Amino acid sequence: MSVQERRERERAERHRLIVRAAREMAEAEGWESVTTRRLAERVEYSQPVLYSHFKGKDAIVAAVAVDGFGELAGQLHSARTGHEVPEEALRAVAGAYLEFAQERPALYDAMFVQQIDVTFGTGESPKQLREAFAEFMTALEPLAGERDLETLAEVTWSSLHGLATLVHGHRLRPDHHQDRLELLLKPIVEGTP
Repeated sequence: MSVQERRERERAERHRLIVRAAREMAEAEGWESVTTRRLAERVEYSQPVLYSHFKGKDAIVAAVAVDGFGELAGQLHSARTGHEVPEEALRAVAGAYLEFAQERPALYDAMFVQQIDVTFGTGESPKQLREAFAEFMTALEPLAGERDLETLAEVTWSSLHGLATLVHGHRLRPDHHQDRLELLLKPIVEGTP
């Protein structure tokens, strides 16, 4: 291994360490507790080293979010491919999405609530984000009928995001989760507007 390859590997390893530490701090204490100073102390690098990897906290949050979309894509894929019947696959994808949001609140916040410099909804979106969205599209495709598939996926994702956000904020009755999910998915499954 050349010196250049070793340096690149070490740099990539530092990058992953910083992202992982930021995520752990946010999961434990919330994103407001993640500062570049505290993060530099946590990973035992100077702030200039941290800034050699990221422009600032927003860039770190964006890196956490992109990694999160990769994780979400994997979970949605596993949920979808575990069911051959399209209606069941869609329900599994919706359930996996809501579970992801509930189990990883700080990560979900980085992905969907924090202001990040990540392009959404275009070919320039990060691969991980496109892969997560593609899982919705693939689950919905056999059920879309004449509806525009991409718009249907956006509305489905948006609706699930609303549920996830309201559940996280304790704004909904906790014992009606399954009823809400069924009411959301029924028109999609039945092909009604």
